[in-house]
Amino acid sequence: MGYRVFIHAAAVVVAVTVLAPFAWLLISSIAAPADLLSRPLHWIPAHPSLSRYENVLFNPQNGSAATFRAGMRNSAIVAASSVAISLGVGIFGAYAFARLRFRFRRAILLLFLSTYMLPPIALVISLYLTMARLHLLDTRLGLILVYCSFITPFVLWIMSGYFQSIPRELEDAARIDGCTRIGALFRVILPLARSGILATALFGFLLAWDEFLYALIFTSSLNSKTIPVAIAEFTGRHTVNFGMQATGGILASLPPLAIAFVFQRYLVGGLASGAVKG
Repeated sequence: MGYRVFIHAAAVVVAVTVLAPFAWLLISSIAAPADLLSRPLHWIPAHPSLSRYENVLFNPQNGSAATFRAGMRNSAIVAASSVAISLGVGIFGAYAFARLRFRFRRAILLLFLSTYMLPPIALVISLYLTMARLHLLDTRLGLILVYCSFITPFVLWIMSGYFQSIPRELEDAARIDGCTRIGALFRVILPLARSGILATALFGFLLAWDEFLYALIFTSSLNSKTIPVAIAEFTGRHTVNFGMQATGGILASLPPLAIAFVFQRYLVGGLASGAVKG
């Protein structure tokens, strides 16, 4: 009984710790500027208002709000395209690492993983020069290619572990029945790996959706700016609009939350199966 109480108490502490910043973001988005700057701080807004949401979503005269709307559109295109390409390439590579035996297999997989673990600041200069030479600066295509460079190793690592968790006998039985290796992959392995694929796609989407450094350096116009850069532009040279930044943060969090809510039952099982193999 005491152990269960401890577990529930720990869960409540963790939930409060995780949700408190999001709750404060929501309060800040509907509070008046005077409430945000008052001392002592007003946790409950005296006059809550949704005017900032209306301003961000519908005001055509607000330049920062227009940038935010364009950033939402660009982020959706860039993140979805990056995940689609990375999954298309990474799933076949992960299957090869999981099922085929060749020299330096483990070392090559770790090499791919090391590219994912490199800090972005270490690569930004070489990537900038490469994109400038290829005329990909300030384009969504350039961002998609850059994001694929770190989402694909993530897909390789997670999905290779997940494929190893699927019994090889199922694939062998399909091949005895006449399937080719590719046929067994599409008819047996991929349907069984659906939860892992969805979980990997979701986390890849979050990697691209939240990325800030590359988007800040490689984009400069509404054609390619993503949502983290758009939210940063609510900060002026001499002032910071905390309310608009909070509103942008709430709106930016809605698409990932909606996707996570829809596919929540695949997340834990998908990543747990792929994380323990390698």
